[in-house]
Amino acid sequence: MKNRKILQREEIGKEMERLRSEGRRIVFTNGCFDLIHAGHIRYLGEAKALGDVLVVGVNSDASVRRLKSKRPIIPQDQRIEVLSALEMVSYVTVFAEDTPYEIIKLIKPDVLVKGGDWEVEDIVGADLVKEVHSLPYRQGISSTGIIERIIERFCHSS
Repeated sequence: MKNRKILQREEIGKEMERLRSEGRRIVFTNGCFDLIHAGHIRYLGEAKALGDVLVVGVNSDASVRRLKSKRPIIPQDQRIEVLSALEMVSYVTVFAEDTPYEIIKLIKPDVLVKGGDWEVEDIVGADLVKEVHSLPYRQGISSTGIIERIIERFCHSS
């Protein structure tokens, strides 16, 4: 059975047009979402609160490999499955480029959101949308931190 929240690139533009015609406010965010953690959940909840529809663009496995050494840990099909199961996420789509610029052009969101480790002026696609937010970064909660703790506890312990 097809997951209705996971849309291919060729489907997402038409669906967003339909939602916009209904007056829905579309919020877009993106990332690798390799190991979903509490920081992601809080962030996605805050992003969803900025509109009616939250679209999450997920870096493909190849894109993540180009951006982050030794990643992803979780394959893209599993990453998008987990994201699509979250109540606050309306739609999930995958992009293969290093940045989400082309998918943002296609989706045409009202609001663009990234985490607080991004300055608003550095957020890719900020020139394409009316409203851009850099949400607070959660210190001490990151996929990299989780991976480092796993390595420390399970690989370096006696």
